[in-house]
Amino acid sequence: MAKDPGRVLIFDTTLRDGEQSPGASLNLEEKLAIAQQLARLGVDIIEAGFPYSSQGDFAAVQRIADQVGGEEGPIICGLARASKADIKACAEAIAPAPRKRIHTFIATSDIHLEHKLRKSRKEVLELVPDMVHFAKTFSDDVEFSCEDAARSDPEFLYEVISQAIASGAGTINIPDTVGYTTPSEFGELIAGINHHVSNIDEAVLSVHGHNDLGLAVANFLEAVKSGARQLECTINGIGERAGNAALEELVMALHVRRSYYNPFFGRDPESIQPLTAVRTEEITKTSRLVSNLTGMVVQPNKAIVGANAFAHESGIHQDGVLKNRLTYEIVDAKTVGLSDNRISLGKLSGRSAVRARLEELGYDLTREDLNEAFSRFKDLADRKREITDRDLEAIVSEQVMQPEARYQLDLVQVSCGNALKPTATVTLTDQEGNQQTSVALGTGPVDAVYKALDSLAKEPNELIEFSVKSVTEGIDALGEVTIRLRSQGQIFSGHSADTDVVVAAAQAYVNALNRLVAYSEKKTSIHPQHDLVQSNI
Repeated sequence: MAKDPGRVLIFDTTLRDGEQSPGASLNLEEKLAIAQQLARLGVDIIEAGFPYSSQGDFAAVQRIADQVGGEEGPIICGLARASKADIKACAEAIAPAPRKRIHTFIATSDIHLEHKLRKSRKEVLELVPDMVHFAKTFSDDVEFSCEDAARSDPEFLYEVISQAIASGAGTINIPDTVGYTTPSEFGELIAGINHHVSNIDEAVLSVHGHNDLGLAVANFLEAVKSGARQLECTINGIGERAGNAALEELVMALHVRRSYYNPFFGRDPESIQPLTAVRTEEITKTSRLVSNLTGMVVQPNKAIVGANAFAHESGIHQDGVLKNRLTYEIVDAKTVGLSDNRISLGKLSGRSAVRARLEELGYDLTREDLNEAFSRFKDLADRKREITDRDLEAIVSEQVMQPEARYQLDLVQVSCGNALKPTATVTLTDQEGNQQTSVALGTGPVDAVYKALDSLAKEPNELIEFSVKSVTEGIDALGEVTIRLRSQGQIFSGHSADTDVVVAAAQAYVNALNRLVAYSEKKTSIHPQHDLVQSNI
């Protein structure tokens, strides 16, 4: 019986592969907030993490399985290398979910077999059925991936896939792990698998790919034409190196060009039945949430969710759009949830109204976090006449969704001007309640603040990125600051917003320092692809 679902399944790996972006590490509460929004978005599968990698990742996957998975909700998936220890940890983490999946993998390209796994093709062929069988003892839903499939010998790939399906894998994933392939090559690879693997109709064919050559989305769309029915992607295309295929671009391509893709699903070209289950009006909201919590700023010219995606500056374009939007727009901004919505909230608004709007924006806060956010809201309402959704998003992501703080910023004061040497005074409080104050000079107000903070925290680091932008329009707008620090080969991001950009810059730096300290104090986590399996026992 064919496993073709008749549409495209969206497998979101923002919380697993996306989190592997340099500096994009998320804490448990941040992961949970994103998972809840992904459920609202309507993705079919959430790959919540790699449970064996660390206690923190295990706890996050388990919490998501317990609170986000449901009979009508998305499947909660965990990643595991082809190792019994990995698979068992994954099974325990996803156990609370009514609908759960174990995603196990092993490399199949000769370059990976020789230089990473140090295994022969014969050893891999023997290992695959054992590991899939083992995963099946914990979950009926098992996905198997052939890492670096795009650079694997097709004949060997067919053998591995056939073995995995025969052992119980219901989904077979074909990754372009290093972003090497081109659309025509990838389409031919998927078509070849469909043609040469005799039991392929017993599994759903999936694709995963990186964007090293800027071709990930094009590769996936070509794969869909050749029979791929699950796409593994991330919000905003975040991920290792140049990132993954972007969910929003794939979904909207299939939405806008439905009449082109319909025939590949055996449908009439004019069929209005959606090709995915994603609620497109949640796309912008999801993009902003992920950007705020990861500190990964979306480039202005990014398709679908970039700030300029629906902006027209050319006079000819403006004239055409005013006469008929279809002249220069192929997507209605409202379709992806983009609007200039200004909510009727002010300093007289109550806690219930603020909570309700935050829930609509994708934030489900605890009582303590809501109280903190409400206090910040009231403070902002005293300084800003109009409060927008973007303001609320900035408040919550900066004040509530931060890692457990080693340092808290109590005071930042700066004096500067064209005839003054920029001088900053800052006060930090540590977890034991000890307060320390430092004064420093700098080339500018932000440089002075950062030098003062460094003298207190004593955490060696290098500032490698600093960006500031206005959240909304107007002189009273929040200034949003995102920074990146490098320390011990790792990158840590910090994000904050305030009507005073110097205060925002100071808080963003403290947030990044807190992430740096948290990383230094925990056991180094395992990377699913770079770290070898020591034993299969």
